[in-house]
Amino acid sequence: MLTYKVIEIGTVTEDTIEQVLNDWSTKGWHFDGLHFAMRESSKRPAMAFALFTRESGSGEVAS
Repeated sequence: MLTYKVIEIGTVTEDTIEQVLNDWSTKGWHFDGLHFAMRESSKRPAMAFALFTRESGSGEVAS
């Protein structure tokens, strides 16, 4: 069964995005996408959501 993980990134910078991608990839999650939430008054994103997936076998607990 495919399990999904969504990580909210409150401070959207190159460093924080890189840290989230590296941290969760080393935990066995596969990067699936990155979505940005924009502000109307700014061209910089207010936050981002990193999406990960992994196969989970029977009895495996997703962390």
